[in-house]
Amino acid sequence: MGKQCEIKVVDILDPTHLSGNGQICSIPVPGHKVTSSVWGPLDEYLLTGLDNGAICKYDLKTLQRFASKQEHRDVINDIQYYKDQTMFVTASKDHTAKLFDTKTMDLLKTYKTERPVNSAAISPIRDHVVLGGGQEAMDVTTTSTRAGKFYARFFHLVFEEEFARLTGHFGPINSVAFHPDGKSYSSGGEDGYVRVQTFDPPYYDFDFEY
Repeated sequence: MGKQCEIKVVDILDPTHLSGNGQICSIPVPGHKVTSSVWGPLDEYLLTGLDNGAICKYDLKTLQRFASKQEHRDVINDIQYYKDQTMFVTASKDHTAKLFDTKTMDLLKTYKTERPVNSAAISPIRDHVVLGGGQEAMDVTTTSTRAGKFYARFFHLVFEEEFARLTGHFGPINSVAFHPDGKSYSSGGEDGYVRVQTFDPPYYDFDFEY
C-alpha cells in the first residue's frame, strides 16, 4: 500500500530476475497505475495504458516518457497491435475500444458498446475488430447471460459498425485474440474457460455494402 507504480523489465532466462531479486531496468510511473503494456516496434519503447485512460510511450534507453495521449475516460484493460504494428487497438472500462496510429498516436476509430470492454483484437486478414467484455465480474451471479452482454462482438474496422455477436461464455470475456492466419479466434472468460471459435465459410464472403 502506498508504493509508487513502476514498470520492471526482467530477463526471463535469468533465475534471479524470475525470483524477484533482479531486473534489467525499472521505470517509475508516478500518480497512476499501469494496467496494460506491449513492446513498441523494434523493442525501442514500451506502449502502456494507464488506469486514468491515458496511453504513454516510455523510451527504454532513457527510461523516460516521451509521448502520451488521453482519449479514454477510464481504465485501459488491453492493448493489441495489428499484424504489422502500424496501428493498435485499446479496450477500456469506459465502454469503448479505440484504434490508434502507432507512430503518431492519432485516434482513428472508436467502437462503442454498453458495457466495459476488457479486450480487443484486430483481424490479420479482414477489416474486422473483435471485442470482449461484459458487466463487472462482481455482478455476474445476479445477472442472466443475456442481460450481462457476455458475448464477443465484431465490428468493421473502418465503418465502426457492429455486424455480429457470438455467445459461449457465462460471465465477462477477459481476453480475445485472433489466430495469426485469421481463420479463428480465441476468448478467455471469467467462467474459467478458453474457447476457440473457427469461422465458417460465409464469414469470408461477408462484405459491407458501400
